[in-house]
Amino acid sequence: MTDDQEKRAGKIGRDVKDSRQQRLKLALRENLKRRKSQARGRSDEAAASSETADASLDDASGEKPGQ
Repeated sequence: MTDDQEKRAGKIGRDVKDSRQQRLKLALRENLKRRKSQARGRSDEAAASSETADASLDDASGEKPGQ
């Protein structure tokens, strides 16, 4: 009778461990997706800000400033 209880306890322990592993795997995957998205957003902002900075320095009118 104790052998049956030990087997059930072992199975329950494995199930808990497996479900924990699945939750951790899912959480890590979601975290990675979020970090990649944030990195893409930062690189897009940096590219956009550098383009606007160049545009503000040269308005392409061909005139020199102050004339």
